[in-house]
Amino acid sequence: MAQLGITPEVVNTQLQRFKDGFPWLKLQAAATVGNGIKQLDDAQQANCIKRWKKFQSSGATIEKFQPASGAASRMFKNLFAFLNEGKTEPQTEFEHQFFDNIMQFAFYHNLNKACVQLYQKNVHELIEDKRYADLLKALLLPQGLNYGALPKALLAFHRAPGATSHTPLEEHLEEGAQYAADRNNRVRIHFTVSPEHRDAFQLLIAQRAPFMEKVWGVTYDISLSEQKTSTNTIAVNTDNTPHRNADGSLLFRPAGHGALLENLNDRDADVVFIKNVDNVVPLRRRADSIRYKKIIGGYLVRIHQQVRKHLLALDRGDVKTNDLHKMLRYVENILCVHDDATASMDDAALAAWLRDKLNRPLRVCGVVRNQGEPGGGPYLAYSADGSCAPQILESAQINPDDEAAMAMMNSGTHFNPVDLVCYLKDYKGIKFDLTKFVDHETGFISNKSKDGVEIKALELPGLWNGSMSNWNTVFVEVPIDTFNPVKTVNDLLRPNHQ
Repeated sequence: MAQLGITPEVVNTQLQRFKDGFPWLKLQAAATVGNGIKQLDDAQQANCIKRWKKFQSSGATIEKFQPASGAASRMFKNLFAFLNEGKTEPQTEFEHQFFDNIMQFAFYHNLNKACVQLYQKNVHELIEDKRYADLLKALLLPQGLNYGALPKALLAFHRAPGATSHTPLEEHLEEGAQYAADRNNRVRIHFTVSPEHRDAFQLLIAQRAPFMEKVWGVTYDISLSEQKTSTNTIAVNTDNTPHRNADGSLLFRPAGHGALLENLNDRDADVVFIKNVDNVVPLRRRADSIRYKKIIGGYLVRIHQQVRKHLLALDRGDVKTNDLHKMLRYVENILCVHDDATASMDDAALAAWLRDKLNRPLRVCGVVRNQGEPGGGPYLAYSADGSCAPQILESAQINPDDEAAMAMMNSGTHFNPVDLVCYLKDYKGIKFDLTKFVDHETGFISNKSKDGVEIKALELPGLWNGSMSNWNTVFVEVPIDTFNPVKTVNDLLRPNHQ
């Protein structure tokens, strides 16, 4: 515990959490257009883009915060299954799709080289000889490209001009130049990485960033951080007793993307963009993504400016009843925060309530029409203080035995693609302490296995779920073509990745 920077008190709290579990969240409704989700018309979009460009030239600090530490092993789950089951040729639809289209993948040329080096045969010769397993070993295992253990950020995702390819890391560098440059054309990008991959990130950045600086006319300010070991959580056996490794030591595990709140809290920027590392497309297909990043950025700035105006008025202390009720309507209509208790508040109580609700970190979240992708969605949910506000929730936070809650979940029209832009400083320009806005009642307990033994793991409140529960959240509808996740390797065959 001391080596990891975790106190016994924290561990005891975690052990108690395994016994008590987490409460289900109380929902008011799934957010829809007109009820929690904004649909901006052409004039509003143009205004947001104009506002964002003005903000970029204002001297404010802008950063892309890019979680990039997760290994790509799940992306190749089906191919690992092929190897582990000892198959000799494709059987499933997934396997046929992969092998039939193998030339379409951006990593094809590198894979071909690896096969020649390992087996003195190229990809097509191996397929003709039905050596499918050897081909997959060249792709996934350390003797080849080692794609099964690398992070997604370092995999060849897209073809680039000539016989080259682009990784998500390179696509994010380009994206940053397209919407996140400041008035000095400086592009700040922060990647969270695993310790074992830090050197590989630094090498690729050193190779590619200088060239991209010339192409885009920017200067990159790229930083890396690792998930803090102090955010690891203890694992337990099925009877909730601490699980021990073969050598008798306690088992601690990384606590999910919610642990990255500590990394985000260390950043010193006014505005930060966050998205999943795999949700990138090649330059030729990126126009909508860039346009809507500017739109949600401009909308964020607009809201922050209005919130600042209200808080400065409250500071002056001369706000009349009428003005308080205008502010209340703003909080209800724009921030979509409602509390029945405000109806009976006097001016002093209402002013205090407004100050509390307005003076919080702010985020604008792009949401897309639900087309069956797995993941969280936008809801209106109740907080511990009885107010109701927009939240991004995962299905694991919703009680499967609550018919009304399940009906809301099934009626949801939109999906959370993790497309966030956040304002991390208050109306006086002071950085918020983000750890003070976490709902600690929104973590997860999941079942895992360790050396063939079933264990339970504890995940901290997700970065864009419980870790941001007490932020002000605004949902804005964005088009589906801004969402291009790569959950499996075959997703790279989708048109937007070709």
